[in-house]
Amino acid sequence: MSMRINENYDIYKTDYAEEMKAEQKKAGEIGKETNEAKASGKTSAPAAEYISSEKSGEKPGGLYRIGKDENGNRKLYFEDPKKPAEKCTASTDKVDKEIEKLKEKKKQLEQEIKAASGDEEKVRKLEKKLAQVESELSQKDNDTYRRQHTSFTK
Repeated sequence: MSMRINENYDIYKTDYAEEMKAEQKKAGEIGKETNEAKASGKTSAPAAEYISSEKSGEKPGGLYRIGKDENGNRKLYFEDPKKPAEKCTASTDKVDKEIEKLKEKKKQLEQEIKAASGDEEKVRKLEKKLAQVESELSQKDNDTYRRQHTSFTK
């Protein structure tokens, strides 16, 4: 059994040039409407426009920055330029002392290992302690650790 579908496929053919002309005509009509609205002073929607402080003749009201609130959501913060600036000092003294102590302990353990060269068991224990001190020193003797453990005072 065979079926034959009688359909006119000519309706699906489109002429690209005709479509483009129709779109241009629509765009021209929309452009005329907006020009007429501007001339009459009526606009359909408010337009946001950037006006620099130089053009407006006013000084900027403040500084804005994007930060995170207590829930971790993005938030816009206003920094008032009239507010007096705070002065802070950073100190890495505690971290530096801690690193110095570790370096001294390392030197001391190295000297003890040299002195106890005859006793293998004592040497093993001292080398184990030395390895622990070296690993702790490698973790702490870098800029990242210093930055994380810097103390700030006003």
